[in-house]
Amino acid sequence: MSHSNKEEGLKRVVGVTGLSTNIINGTVGAGIFALPAIVGVELGAFSIFAYLICGVMMATIMLCYAEIGTRITSSGGSYAYVENVFGDYAGFIVSWLAVFGWSILGSAALMNVIADSLAVIFPVFLNPWIRGLLYFVLIGFLIITNIRGAKQGVAFIKGITIIKLLPLIGIIIFGLNLVNSDNLHWEHLPSINTFSNTTLVLFFAFAGFETALGVSGEIKKPQRTIPMGILFGGGIVLILYLLLQTVTQGILGAEMGAVSDAPLAAVAENIVGPFGGAILLIAAAISCYGAVSTDILNTPRVVYAGAADGLFPKFLSKVHSKFATPHWSIFCFSGLIFIFSILGNFEQLALLASAAILLIYLLVVLSMIRLRLKKPKSDKKAFKVPGGLIVPIIGVGSIIWLLSSLSKGEVISTLIFIGVVSVIYFTMKWIKKKHKAGPLNGS
Repeated sequence: MSHSNKEEGLKRVVGVTGLSTNIINGTVGAGIFALPAIVGVELGAFSIFAYLICGVMMATIMLCYAEIGTRITSSGGSYAYVENVFGDYAGFIVSWLAVFGWSILGSAALMNVIADSLAVIFPVFLNPWIRGLLYFVLIGFLIITNIRGAKQGVAFIKGITIIKLLPLIGIIIFGLNLVNSDNLHWEHLPSINTFSNTTLVLFFAFAGFETALGVSGEIKKPQRTIPMGILFGGGIVLILYLLLQTVTQGILGAEMGAVSDAPLAAVAENIVGPFGGAILLIAAAISCYGAVSTDILNTPRVVYAGAADGLFPKFLSKVHSKFATPHWSIFCFSGLIFIFSILGNFEQLALLASAAILLIYLLVVLSMIRLRLKKPKSDKKAFKVPGGLIVPIIGVGSIIWLLSSLSKGEVISTLIFIGVVSVIYFTMKWIKKKHKAGPLNGS
């Protein structure tokens, strides 16, 4: 098992700023526009502390990613980490969970949110043909941009991250003056059950950072860039969430339940009038598009890495001769997002998303622990999480606790999905073995 970076034909062009904005863009999606009310209605002013607790839980997982990401620097992110440590089968499961269970379904859902948001202002987007054309244009643009190079993909992400953050930062700056301190007082602790259910929702608001590490084979100086990128990106997301929750809770208070579908739009209306709601609808659409752009930049690298290891069709591992990008992986992955965006009706399959990301996190943290215990000599320059195994153990405990909070439907859907993927894996393995044995038997 080699932990060193192999020559892949890809260019290392992603620096600290690129990785940080990639993490911010992938994490801050459509959910933030409704999240303050979801949390505020259940926990009231205590919601601010819930963000801190979830931030600590996610930080333990991020730190594990930072360490293993500096030890295993080939393309694929979570897939590469698990495959290197636990082998092909575990890597195959992670690749399918990441690509299909999390990214494709998640991005398709976000494309529908974009169309729904625009339809409020422009009813023409209720027409399925117009929606399809919108998906084709938006996804087509991202395909062209990302095939032309990771540098171009990251440059677009930097730009759209700034655009999507501007209205959120505006709400924070201008909303702080309207905060009523009485709305930030809490008189009693929430029940364990209420806190547990809300924490699960909050936890997924921080999920998505790992997608940015799909370009791990194109990150410059990974031993430095990955820890710093995760630190800056994750830190900015936590601060942004805390400030937005404080402002929203402080302005709306007990009125939060009445605007539970769009609390930030309600705050924007308090600041600039009815026009604020329209601004936030457009901001939500841009935010969703930014998250999809992160997926189309990063996740095809997981497909590419899997194909290079023989887990997917070989043509998906081809690198463009001019642009040095996995063009077939980008095209096929984006095509599937387009198809599922058109279909739109995949609520049952979307149940996979929550369990998928938790299982990926669990396997990556366990991979980091196993790799740490082996203490390979070649990893002396790698980032090392302080405190021995305390941080990864907290991470494992947090993930198991959240897994126990999943619904029966989510658990059943995930077990069925893993069962189907396992059948595919062992069938492929049997076919390959038979194919290799064929010429020998006939000689």
